[in-house]
Amino acid sequence: MQLARTGTTVTVPRDRRLIEALKDVLPGLSYDCEKGYCGACETRVLAGTPEHRDSILSEDERAAGRSMMICVGRCTSERLVLDL
Repeated sequence: MQLARTGTTVTVPRDRRLIEALKDVLPGLSYDCEKGYCGACETRVLAGTPEHRDSILSEDERAAGRSMMICVGRCTSERLVLDL
């Protein structure tokens, strides 16, 4: 995963959640429930295909792939670029 604002590349191992890996490099990251239902961590996706595991986005929003809840989401493409 690449963070567009900082240019940082973050590898997310299969045994870690995306939010856990992001907290390592972005200590001031905004999130709350970490369960995908509050929307506090909604993040814009600039490239790649997110895997949505939240209960907030509509089917149309999920299909558009423009944002994701980084507390529960994953990536189905080889590369994901987030607006962080």
